Amino acid sequence: KLKILSWNSVATWVWNIPTEEEKCTICQFPFESPCPRCKVPGDDCVPVQGQCKHHFHLHCIIKWTDEGSSDECPLCREKWQPKH
Repeated sequence: KLKILSWNSVATWVWNIPTEEEKCTICQFPFESPCPRCKVPGDDCVPVQGQCKHHFHLHCIIKWTDEGSSDECPLCREKWQPKH
């Protein structure tokens, strides 16, 4: 007879991104981790895809385009347009 005294479970999750990109190329953090601006991963720190099919953390690409870095994709230099 076996008696279980305690139970610890572990779960992980990943964003379903149809690409081989594993991390945001702006901040270099994995998509499952929050961007440097956020404290916890989740719906407030989502990966976004551009028309060029590159992915970035939402806050990273907003900072990239709004703070004067460029209005182009950091990887391919196409004009950044989010894919809807």
